[in-house]
Parts: sequence; structure tokens; C-alpha cells
Amino acid sequence: MDTARQYQFVVFGASGFTGQFVVEELARVLDGAEFRESRLRWAVAGRNQKRLEDVLSWAAERLSKPQLKLEVGIIICDVSDPPSLDEMCKKASVVLDCVGPYRFFGEPVIKSCVENGAHCVDISGEPQFLEGMYAKYNSQAAENGVYIVGSTGFDSIPADMGVLFTRNRLQGTLTAVESILTFKTGPSGTCIHDGTWQSAIHGIADQGNLKKLRKQLACKPLPVVGKKLKKRGALFYANEVGQYAIPFLGADASVVRRTQRFLHEHHEETPVQYSAYTAVGGIGSAIKLIFAGLLFVLLTKFSFGRKLMIKYPKFFSFGYFSSEGPTQQQMDESSFDMTFFGEGYSKGKDPQQGKPDLKICTQVSGPEAGYVSTPIAMVQAAVTILKEPGSLPKGGGVFTPGAAFSKTKLIERLDKAGLHFKVISTLDA
Repeated sequence: MDTARQYQFVVFGASGFTGQFVVEELARVLDGAEFRESRLRWAVAGRNQKRLEDVLSWAAERLSKPQLKLEVGIIICDVSDPPSLDEMCKKASVVLDCVGPYRFFGEPVIKSCVENGAHCVDISGEPQFLEGMYAKYNSQAAENGVYIVGSTGFDSIPADMGVLFTRNRLQGTLTAVESILTFKTGPSGTCIHDGTWQSAIHGIADQGNLKKLRKQLACKPLPVVGKKLKKRGALFYANEVGQYAIPFLGADASVVRRTQRFLHEHHEETPVQYSAYTAVGGIGSAIKLIFAGLLFVLLTKFSFGRKLMIKYPKFFSFGYFSSEGPTQQQMDESSFDMTFFGEGYSKGKDPQQGKPDLKICTQVSGPEAGYVSTPIAMVQAAVTILKEPGSLPKGGGVFTPGAAFSKTKLIERLDKAGLHFKVISTLDA
């Protein structure tokens, strides 16, 4: 492990809503059996000394570890102050960047990490940011031996690593996968912090620039191996889960495509076609969702509409997003299942000849997605960079989780930490 720097891990944005849970999870992991004797050093970073001290006190109380406040360093820096970011990155082996929306605050952190030799993981679910950072910094990161790994939270660790898990468990060649995401909530319902809401608003409003970026990248289409995967409708009844479903609106599909491109181009692996969907419940929920979606798309077209939605997230999201975020009870009662339905060809059979003759169903499941599963995923991604450098792609660069970690033990780490991977069934088609 890289122990030459002052801190092995630095949580940047530690006093934010998500950052506080990342701090708690990192403290829990570093106090576990794997690291207890390692005496790794870590720090929290942000703009306000008092808020950072409060986060450490909060985490110390939740973990019943009063000495935490004495063990963890504090770094004062601001995303708008590049020299302060440089000082942070010079001290860190791995930066866990929790400051979003990343389209506004992410690039200065990546730039500083690349220039100062710190690896970085983030939890962005913003395709334009993720792909833009690849276009701008991949070459320089590779030259400097720095690993920049985006979307290491709920977007898109379960989807990206879930596809790889499915591929690894099929006794043949996997050619296509659909995933259907289902959320479970308790009597107190659910809520998401409005930082995610803001990212979604700006992302939808700026889709035109994402298309321009992809044209500039000029990537050749991946070859379609095996039977072509048909896209489902904008709203359909998914018999597999007994609910209506829609295409998943996050970064999963774009992240998985980038992973499959990397594995195909660098390791000559068969690219897997992928589509991501989310279950939304019964017909009543589907109708409500259609109305909310139309209103959302309409308002994002106008500056005043975006300002209104950002100012009143709870009203315009029908209570699903708020500036307060979920309560502890809501998080304790929530969980998710992401089920993968794959098809492929048995060993020795040419995927370009005939229909698929194998099917597989796998699942990734975990606790509340945004503020329990996301910190688990992010921390394990950061740990993997530090613990398994020889299993990462040679040299460095800007990667998706699957591209960075396909040869590591990340899936095993996630499974032990609470994000569970399992095979439900395999059968002949």
C-alpha cells in the first residue's frame, strides 16, 4: 500500500449530507480486522473547521469510538481555491470526492488530483461530467500514474459490477443483459437529498451538450455479438418483477457501455449489450410518474422553471426530494434489489450463429441506496485502489468502476461489506 503520503484517504466534502455517511463508513472499515493493525492515516476536508469537527463528533458517537476525533486529520480547502486543493491532494493517496453537483464542482478536484499524484473516486451519476473528464484528463492521468474512477456509488457500482458478476458466473459467453431495479421502503416512506435532484435538473437541461461531447469523442459503435437486445418501451409491465417499469434515468447504461468498450478494446473481451430499467409499482404509481415526468421535462427547458424546482424540491418532486434528506428511520427501513436477466451461448458455440442457448438470473441487493449503499461502495472502491494496485489497469487513467476493478476482488469486498451478489438461476434457453 502507498503509505508515503501523510494521509492514505481524504474525504473531501465530509460535512455534506452524503459526505458525513462516507466518513462514518470509512471509520468503520478502517477499524475492522483488515486494517486495525495497519494504522492507516486519514483526514476529512472541507471549507469549515467547525462543521468538520462536528462530523467527526457525530461519527464518533454513532460508532461509539470517542477517540475518532483525535485520530482523524482535518484539512481546510475549497473547490474554488485551487492552491488549497493542491495542498490537499499532495497529502492524499486517495481522495474520496463527495462534493456535487459534479458538473459544477468536480473538475477542479480531478485536475488537482491528476497534477499532484492523488488517486480519486467520486459518486457522480452525471454522464456528461463523467465522459467529459475522460476526454479531458485520461491521457494526463495515465502519464502520471493516477487512477480517477467515477460513479463509485449507487450510480453505478451495482450495475457495472453486477454485469461483470453475471458474465463471470455464466458457463459460456454472455452477450446481453437487462437489469430491473426495485426499491423497498417501510411505513415512513422514502426521501432523497436535493443534491441529487439538482444534478438531475441540470443534466436533463444540458442533454444537447452531452450529445455534442459524444460526437467529439467519436467512438466507434461496439460490435453486436449474439442476438440483438431489443429496447423496451418508455413504460411497460415487467412480468419478471410484477410491476410497471421505465428505463433507468441515471448513469448506469452509459457507464456499463464505457466499461464494455474498455474491456473489448484492451482485453479483447466479448462486449455485453445492456439495458437498465426501474420498477415503479402499480398502475396508479405509473400514471403519477408520467405526469411528474412530463412536468419535470417541461420545467427544465426554462431557466425560471429550473430555479423553481431547485428552490422548492419537495413540492415539485411530490415529496421524494428535500433539502433535509431522509430520516434515519427511512434509511433503516429501505433497501434495493437490482436483478439481472442475462442470455448467452454455451462454451464452444459461435455467438454469431443461431439463438442464445443459455440464460442466467443474478441479483445485487443492499441497504438504502443513497446514503448507506453508496458510502459502502465508495469506500470499498477507494480501499481497492490502495490494496490492489497490481490488479488495476496498468499505468492509470480515467475509468469506470468495471474498467478499473474487473480484475480485482472488489465484488468480494462489497459482498462482505453489505452489497450482496448472488446467482438466482441458470438454465438452458
